[in-house]
Order: sequence, then structure tokens, then C-alpha cells
Amino acid sequence: MSPTPPAALARSLKAAAVWLMIWLAPLSTLVLLAPGRLAEIGVFFSKLAVLTFGGAYAVLAWMAQEVVEDKGWLTLTQMMDGLGLAETTPGPLILVNQFVGFLAADQVGGLGFGALGALVALWMTFIPSFLFIFTGAPFIDRLTHMPRLSGALAAITAAVVGVIGNLSLWFALHVLFASVPDLSFGPLQVALPDPTTLRLLPALIAVAAGLALLWRHWPLLSVLALSAAASALASLM
Repeated sequence: MSPTPPAALARSLKAAAVWLMIWLAPLSTLVLLAPGRLAEIGVFFSKLAVLTFGGAYAVLAWMAQEVVEDKGWLTLTQMMDGLGLAETTPGPLILVNQFVGFLAADQVGGLGFGALGALVALWMTFIPSFLFIFTGAPFIDRLTHMPRLSGALAAITAAVVGVIGNLSLWFALHVLFASVPDLSFGPLQVALPDPTTLRLLPALIAVAAGLALLWRHWPLLSVLALSAAASALASLM
């Protein structure tokens, strides 16, 4: 395989330097000059962006656990609302990060501070993506022809499928059951819902929505609208 042309390497290094500055200069400024919740949001979402292999589904379960259980930035109900709203929008699911950043900052500084938190979360989520894209662009053709790399990517893809399944199960359990304690088996933690805390209305709406989509083949938007209306009506009653 032919070596990488010097011009391509130079472009890659230049792109890396530019995007590293765009990413790390604001983050360093927050950490050094404005320590507190905004800096914590910047550091957290920078780490999350670096670990995002396979899209938003690959990290949302970890993010939900961190911001709810470990950091206490959001309640479980707020996190579930954010995930549900993100799933119904046409934009990328990772935009739920902006929702989390807003509530995390609003918790300590009010509405204006919340807007700053949303901006920091958005910036630290997407700028690293541009760094990876523009730095690696000159090498894409070369990398796609490396058998070892292809094998590694296949393994990562398999792992991501498992992570997506984990998020789906986590989301479903916390919607359908009021109590979902974690049980530890050595290094493993398993969420086992308390069957006596089953929420009948969400379960019925989920079953009805599944039947409408898979059996009756109703349009997705219609099913979402009817499910939301049924839930809102039940809450009002």
C-alpha cells in the first residue's frame, strides 16, 4: 500500500490544530476562569463526544446514568422526558444533550444560565466530531482498504448493537415500572423491575401503539400523536 502523500498529511495536521483550538480554547477558558457548573458541563460532554462510537444510542444510557444517579443534574422523570421528546423530533437524537445541558445549568442559575449550559453542551458535543472528520478525511480511502481495521470496526458495530439494546431496555423499564432497582452480581449490574409497580396506562398505550404500527400499519406520526393525546388526557383526568 502506498504511503500517505505529504500534502494530505499536512492538511490533516492543519485541520487537527484548528479544530483542537476551536474545541479546547473555550473549554480551557471555562475550566480556568469560570469553574462551576458550566465547566462541569463542558468537561462531561467533551468526554461523552470522544466516546461516541456508533451514534447517540451508544452513549445515552451511560449519560442518563451519570446525569441522574451520579451527578444529580436531572431527575429520572426529566431524563425520560428528554429522551422521549428527542425520539419524536426529526433531528439527531444526540440533541438531547442540549436539553440536559440546559436543565443542569438552569438548576443552579436560572433560565439565562440554562441557555448558556445548552450552548456549552451543544458546542462540546459537536466540535470534536468536526475534529475527527476533517483530521481523518485524507486517510479515509486508505483506511477502508485495511483488513485489520475492517475487522475492528465490525467488532465495534456488534458492541454498539448491544449498547442500543441496553438503552431500549432501560428506557422501556423506567417507563413501564415505577421501581427498577439495580441488583449486583459481582461486577455485573442487572435492572430488575418490581412487577407490583407496573404502570398500567403506559403499558396499554405501548401495546396499542405496537399493534397499530405493526399490525394495522398506521402512519408513525399518527400513532405518536394519538399516544401523546391519550397520555395527556389521562394526566388531566
